Amino acid sequence: MSSSPTGPVPAPRVPVDDSVNAPARPAEPARRIRAQYTDTTVTVYQAYSPALGLPAARDGRFPAAWKRERMTWVKPSFLWMMYRCGWGEKADQETVLAVEVAREGFDWALRNACLSHYDAREHADRGAWQRELKGAPARVQWDPERDLWLRALPYRSLQLGLAGEASRRYADEWTVAITEVTPLAREVRARVRAGDTAAAAALLPRERPYPAPGGTPGLSRVS
Repeated sequence: MSSSPTGPVPAPRVPVDDSVNAPARPAEPARRIRAQYTDTTVTVYQAYSPALGLPAARDGRFPAAWKRERMTWVKPSFLWMMYRCGWGEKADQETVLAVEVAREGFDWALRNACLSHYDAREHADRGAWQRELKGAPARVQWDPERDLWLRALPYRSLQLGLAGEASRRYADEWTVAITEVTPLAREVRARVRAGDTAAAAALLPRERPYPAPGGTPGLSRVS
């Protein structure tokens, strides 16, 4: 693995704004699941130390050392994962994984999830939210989506926390394939640093709006 120093990745000194003179695009909704997916699978991203990430990528499944009793967070957005792991340069996040999971399992988690924070529009009161959160096998959190420089955008993407039954099923039932994408992360970062944003964007996974199942927390009141 690369021995690049850890720490925040600086933005290029003179960013190239490709939005100038670009065709207008439809406005993004405040919240949306964006993901690379097929008829049967959806890809989520995680980052681990090489001790966990490399065996997972080699074997296509999480090793016994992967703690199934802990909550684990998965991100369908590649660039949000890059923000979280610093392009794979943060400590214990040097191995970036693309995990293909069964859509059936992913949708089950969304239907059985609770918002990670209290929202008066979604819950009768704070006590009701706390009771729901305590018993839910999954948590939904909506975080600002990121651009190529990892700057926050004015709309949000999904982060999904899996605990208990959901965590175990994710590791041992829902996972279809695991691929290391650390080289992709570093190549995209290198193109951004060089100011070649068009080439960087062309390398990104093709994420598109995902048809979230009814009952997904945080989407019922968002157009």
